[in-house]
Amino acid sequence: MSAYNELIKNFEKIRSYMRDFYVYGFKTREDYDRKSLRSYDNERRRVESWLGEYMRFSHTAQGKTVFLSIDTRRIRHNPLYRAWKACSFTDGDIALHFILFDILDAPDTALSFTELIDEIDAYGLTRTFDESTVRKKLKEYVAQGLIVRKTRGRTPIYHRAEDPVLPPLDDALHFFSEIAPCGVVGSFLLDKGQTRESPFSFKHHYLTDAPDSDVLAEMFSAMREKRSVRFVLQNRHGRTRALHAVPLCIFISVQNGRQHLLAYRYDVGEIYPFRVDHISDVTADLPEPQFDRYRELLDAHRGRMWGVNLRRHAGRSGEVEHVEFVVRASPDERHIVARLLRERRVGTVEALGEGRYRFSADVYDSMELVPWMRTFICRIERFSFSNRAVERRFADDLETMYRMYDVGEEDADDLQ
Repeated sequence: MSAYNELIKNFEKIRSYMRDFYVYGFKTREDYDRKSLRSYDNERRRVESWLGEYMRFSHTAQGKTVFLSIDTRRIRHNPLYRAWKACSFTDGDIALHFILFDILDAPDTALSFTELIDEIDAYGLTRTFDESTVRKKLKEYVAQGLIVRKTRGRTPIYHRAEDPVLPPLDDALHFFSEIAPCGVVGSFLLDKGQTRESPFSFKHHYLTDAPDSDVLAEMFSAMREKRSVRFVLQNRHGRTRALHAVPLCIFISVQNGRQHLLAYRYDVGEIYPFRVDHISDVTADLPEPQFDRYRELLDAHRGRMWGVNLRRHAGRSGEVEHVEFVVRASPDERHIVARLLRERRVGTVEALGEGRYRFSADVYDSMELVPWMRTFICRIERFSFSNRAVERRFADDLETMYRMYDVGEEDADDLQ
């Protein structure tokens, strides 16, 4: 094992480097100023030991930059999961794990806590495990379903859970590991056995959410238990702040794979979206008795949400903005109409005749529609936004495009 291939204990530091350095763009060694240059070199080499085949280098006027280059059409498994597989346990964690399952070697072997402690002591190890550590480990394994806790009279006893009989799951695991939130779980399970090559390849394969799997897992656990959470939020400039909120739902974009947490913020009394890749240091807090009411409030808003925003682009929560545009499609271009119908979300599509179709929607933030509207740009005949600032921005973008491609006024008049 090389000096930069050792297991890691603090994954948060690795996530920070992978996000800031590899996911968000190219940087030179000098641009990374949060830690010392020596720390930068150590972490870069560590990541290179996992992802060296995907690392590329270029020289610019600012210096040498390092970046990842991954052709998602050619890979079958997310290589960023390798970072999770380098996470370590302490020697004590590993030793206690195997000792417990060696003692409880079969489902019919059932022992009390005192008997377990005596058996552990009988191993004659140079190190000892205090009772609180063993209790915590047993509680953890009971919660995970690995150990079953029953009572013999009034005495709690513990025995190993029955091994489940699972049908062949190779294809399901291959698909789950690359598509689902926390897909790293599927990747770990695939590592356990000899499985055939994945039968799947992906046109759109979103890889960069892999470092955030633990954040998602903590949020899902809090939602299941209806608890609030405390976490740290980092903005694009690196500034952080601590927040206390109730996680309600995870939204995942099918267009870019970006993940957002929708949560009720105690400090402002409203539901807000947070990018998951900006969240760190999640800890579960107390149960929230109003959890169901907050979830119902979010569900009531969904009919006006195009993306994740519940607030106007520059206005108050709850106000809506109207958007509409007319698209032309010839009789042999039914795929254009099919796209409108398939991707309209909370909007409506109306046939106007002569190959023209009007899309309209009332949403909280009309700016969220602009990237999608741009994909119809050469077919849009006219458009309108009730939010004039967004309309001007969209029109200005078109004018900029006309100048870039030297489009004449007679051509530009076709699109109003």
